Amino acid sequence: MYLRHRIGKIGEDKATEYLEKLGYKIIERNFVAKQGEIDIIAKDKQELVFIEVKTRTNTLYGKPVEAVNEPKQEHLISTAKYYLYSKHLENEFVRFDVIEIYLKNKSIKVNHIKQII
Repeated sequence: MYLRHRIGKIGEDKATEYLEKLGYKIIERNFVAKQGEIDIIAKDKQELVFIEVKTRTNTLYGKPVEAVNEPKQEHLISTAKYYLYSKHLENEFVRFDVIEIYLKNKSIKVNHIKQII
């Protein structure tokens, strides 16, 4: 496994732990369709939340959230629409979040940005 993939997996694991501590119910991880991938799908009270996790060890190339640009957002929306259709959940309230994970030495910082789209 490439280093980048290992860092991403660590970030997704930390994001999942963070969400569970807040009371979110994790529905699915790494949902893949031809439209793209959604890192985490969770339930927060009455909302179904599609979560993109971005993990960084530094900010040389900008903040993690900046990687969730317009084309990435379009893929997320398209993949979420497919998920909702395939699971017969078209009437659910939905939200799109980004969780930034910063890994530096042995410290981990989580920044949860709600309703990014």
